[in-house]
Amino acid sequence: MSSERVAVVLFQLGGPDSTEAVEPFLYNLFCDPDIIDFPGAFLARKPLARFIASRRSGRVAEHYREIGGKSPILDLTNAQAAALRAALAPHVEAEVFVAMRYWKPFTADAARSIGEGGFGRVLLLPLYPQYSKATTLSSMREWRREALRAGLAGVGEDSVCCFYNHPLYIRALVENIDKTLLTFDGIPAHEIDLVFSAHGVPVSQVKSGDPYKMQIEETVRLVRGSGGWTSPGALCYQSKFGPAEWLKPGLDATIRRLAAAGRKNLLIVPVSFVTDHIETLHEINIEAREEAHRLGVTRFDMVPGLNSSPTFISCLAELTLAAIRGAPAGTETCRGACTRTLPAVTPSLCPHWDRKDVLRR
Repeated sequence: MSSERVAVVLFQLGGPDSTEAVEPFLYNLFCDPDIIDFPGAFLARKPLARFIASRRSGRVAEHYREIGGKSPILDLTNAQAAALRAALAPHVEAEVFVAMRYWKPFTADAARSIGEGGFGRVLLLPLYPQYSKATTLSSMREWRREALRAGLAGVGEDSVCCFYNHPLYIRALVENIDKTLLTFDGIPAHEIDLVFSAHGVPVSQVKSGDPYKMQIEETVRLVRGSGGWTSPGALCYQSKFGPAEWLKPGLDATIRRLAAAGRKNLLIVPVSFVTDHIETLHEINIEAREEAHRLGVTRFDMVPGLNSSPTFISCLAELTLAAIRGAPAGTETCRGACTRTLPAVTPSLCPHWDRKDVLRR
């Protein structure tokens, strides 16, 4: 293995560190061309982002107040970074940096620190298990811009694309589910519904070649197969905004369907989230919980985020070391997952499908 000092960059979306930061955070989010994109958007994007942020900030700030007044995502990601640094220490001299897409510390902050640190190599590690234009690609494109500004063009660079089917990631999810199922003591497995909930994306994004939906489905298939539970399961999507059609069924519609069928015990399993944040702590654990109880569900629980799960940290360490060693990308496993979901759109936005370099578009 190389003796160069390695900078590992953890990409994450970020979250407001106070209720006052909610509106500028939302503005940054809706200014992202990988989030808001339509003909002529380069002219309308900033005014539209300002309008949406202003309209939504009051309600969103109240949600943050209900979970402690800020997003926990930075604290949890910093803890993951510290745990990863310790796991890598016996193998490589590495420093781990956090690069948030929409709030502090921004990608520019990480790039600047790395540029000043004399690192010989950079490893980009998105904390998005499933690849999507709105997450991985957006963060990678932002890195390209900021790395150039920071003078990192000549530094060797490797990256991890996704890890939706990595055995340690799957095992970490299974372990978290098993731990939470223990709290359903006395309730037969066939009376507990496992509801896998992923962040939604617009249908148009999937039709344009985004592999996200395919990878989410594969993650759920592998988790259920590894867990071996006899509980019935369902996959749904959450966090829709705007008038466009998004992936279905939604979390709220799924809860209504199960409650109408007389199902009384729901365990919500967040997938695509590797830390707890507002989508889990408020959207699921407060809003969905209240709706489920209103509809007659008697037992509602949520599997916590992976956060600093030792198995998950081992997954990140293995991904990092494999990439540093120059291990080839898992193209064949991606192809296999895709063919199982045909007829599907060829995942042309995947950077390893037919070796398309979409990150530089």
